[in-house]
Parts: sequence; C-alpha cells; structure tokens
Amino acid sequence: MNLPNKISLPARATTRTILFLGAALLATPGLAEPVTINSCNRQITFDEPPRRAVSNDVNITEMMLVLGLQDNMAGYSGVSGWRTLDEEIRADIAELPELATRYATKEVLIGADADFYFAGWNYGLKAGGELTPQTLAPFGIEVYELTESCIHIMDKPPASVDDMYNDLLNLGKIFHVTERAEKLVADYKAELEDFLANLQTGASPLRVFVYDSGEDAPFTAGLYAMPNALIEAAGGINIMNDLEKSWASIGWEPVIERNPQVIVIINYEGVTAEEKRRFLLENPAFSDIDAIKNDRFVVLQYNEATPGPRNIRAIKTLAEAFWGQ
Repeated sequence: MNLPNKISLPARATTRTILFLGAALLATPGLAEPVTINSCNRQITFDEPPRRAVSNDVNITEMMLVLGLQDNMAGYSGVSGWRTLDEEIRADIAELPELATRYATKEVLIGADADFYFAGWNYGLKAGGELTPQTLAPFGIEVYELTESCIHIMDKPPASVDDMYNDLLNLGKIFHVTERAEKLVADYKAELEDFLANLQTGASPLRVFVYDSGEDAPFTAGLYAMPNALIEAAGGINIMNDLEKSWASIGWEPVIERNPQVIVIINYEGVTAEEKRRFLLENPAFSDIDAIKNDRFVVLQYNEATPGPRNIRAIKTLAEAFWGQ
C-alpha cells in the first residue's frame, strides 16, 4: 500500500483527531508492530496478519473458525476425507473451499497462493516429509505447528488443555485478534474451573482406556495425547499414561492386565463407534475386563479428543460418563 510522505492535518486538529488517525495507521496492514511467537522449537515473526491461511484437520480448522478468521483463509484441508463434518462446522466453512480431502500437498498450497499453514506433526506435517516449515519457507508459506504435536520433534510436558489455550492465544497474536483470543480463553478457563469445582468424583480415579482403532493391535492415546489430559480432568486415569508417546499402536496384553473400568471410543469416519464397541464386547479375550463386563463405554468425537474448542465439552462428557454428572 502506497502512503503519502506527509499526512496533512487540519489546522485545528484536536488530540482526539490525532489519536484516531494514529490508531487507523496502526491498523493498516504492514504498519503494525511485528509479532513474534514460539512454534514448537522455532520463533516466527509476522510483519502483518496472514491473508491466505490454510488449516489442516477438523480440530485445527475449528480453532481458526472460533476466532472468526474465515476472511483470512484461502481454504482448509484434511476434513471430509477423514472426519464427519457436523452441521455447525458446515455452516462456518460453507464459503471456504476444501483444498484437499485428506492431506494437502506442496502443490495444493502453492496453487491456493497460501501464505500460512496451520497444521501439526502427524496432523498434516511429517518430519522428513514433503510438508515441513523448512520445505514451505521458500514459497513464502509460514507454518504454525499445533502445540500438542510438538512432542514428535522435541521434548515437551505431557498434553494439557493449556496446549489448546496456547494455540488460540498465538493465533490471536498472529492475526491481530488478541483481545478476542484472550476473552475466549478466559471464558473457557472460567467454564472449566466452575465445572471442576462442582465435580463430585469417587475416592480414586477410574481406570480408563482410549480405543481409537485397530483389532490386531489397538491404536491408543499415550501421555502426550490430549485424551490423557481430558481423562485426568474428568477424574479418571489413562491406563496407558506410561506410554511416552502421543498416539501409538500397542498390544492387547497390557489392556487386559490393567483392566480398565471405562473405555473411551474415538468416533470418526470409517469404522463407527458402535462397530468398535461391538468388536470389544464380542471378543472372548476381553470378557474379564471390567469395562466390558459392565458395558461402560463413552464416545468422544474426533474433534473433541484432539486439541480444539470442543475440549471443555469433552471433559464434561467424560465426567458425566464416569460419575453421572
């Protein structure tokens, strides 16, 4: 944007006029102060908000939507090919193109004239793969990495709802909607604190197993996956919290040995939650598991179990299933 060398003010310009013009200049793209944020083990500086952002995966896309960033987006990827879109999401993204039903490619992002890619490691980014911050930088595409996913490339604390808060606050800074992001996070924190203050749990945490998929070897959530944090907040304990990974395949033996009292099923496109439940109930090898004997299952949608705006609702869903409240 070309600006004149001098800005002429009326002879009787008031202080209010000067302040107004100053605020207008600061709001002009390219004139605001640069913003520097941490993304995993990198620091990124943004001179102005991205204008052609692309998000990957339904939970990540919802973070953009809940902050009202549709006008700054060129589209999204990795939603309909993997996950079932509910009506709420369909309405929010109705005017945005889905650039790829599963994983975006470098060509897709370049073709969309993207200047920003919000994804995560194993949520659209792959270490040593085609899409990384380093491979996209030459094309002017900056990458912000989902905080929970940083465990795939660096050491970090176990998964926490704070990971989701951190992403929302960083997006607020990047897109110059800081106040909106801070209010949203404050509201989430207050809602969760109020709920947990009134949560009545048992004398000891319930033993909980997360079942995502897999019959020969179950795919489950370890210490660094969001369900671990959600389960703990709801008054349970993930029986695989000694698995120092995010999501991983394991054997059935530790599941049987650790005898979960509740099984959390992750629901998304493909094998339904009911089909997964039926597999577990009908397999004789699992007949002595408490959760199987008592038919205690709780279903979380994919975008509730992964970092995103539905995490607070997920904690409430788990608490109701655990303790009837």
